Amino acid sequence: MARYTDAVCRICRREGDKLFLKGDRCYTDKCAIQRRSYAPGQHGQGRNKKLSEYGMQLREKQKAKKYYGLLENQFYHYFELAEKMSGQAGENLIKLLESRLDNVVYRAGFAMSRPEARQLVSHAHFTVNGKKVNIPSYLCKPGDVIAIKESSMSSDKFKLVIEANASRPALNWLSVDRQKGVANVVSLPSRDEIDLQVEEHLIVELYSK
Repeated sequence: MARYTDAVCRICRREGDKLFLKGDRCYTDKCAIQRRSYAPGQHGQGRNKKLSEYGMQLREKQKAKKYYGLLENQFYHYFELAEKMSGQAGENLIKLLESRLDNVVYRAGFAMSRPEARQLVSHAHFTVNGKKVNIPSYLCKPGDVIAIKESSMSSDKFKLVIEANASRPALNWLSVDRQKGVANVVSLPSRDEIDLQVEEHLIVELYSK
């Protein structure tokens, strides 16, 4: 499968917002968007012209895609699912993306970034309701119990990650015991509980053309 292999800090600078793709580096003065808050490239500092309606819609879609680390076909698949659900398609889309297993692992504090969470899930370090799941796109449901495998919990890697994330604030929709490496999905998050700064209605407008 195709994947992005260039410097991920360029993505944040292109979208003009922190997408937290580099783990703890994003919370320090080394964050690229804090040091160079303009688009990458030779003409980055000159890209300040007003965007067209299509341009604004495209940028919002690209920001959401990069935030969750998805390719276009994957992202559009979630949009199609969101349209079939009751309620607003835009909010449904964000909630679906937020319920992906790799995102839940990241939100629980078991990984420093979503790319790292995706890798850890793919390497079968987690179970869902007691069964091994190595599919990052697995959609978690209320009542699901995500746990670090016992054999993985004793590794230096997870000890360091849990220690680094010890002060991360708890989320209302997740009940987490980091010392035991267990997270319970209490409910799906409401839109207000998701910190993605994107206008999802523009994504709906883009795909509805």
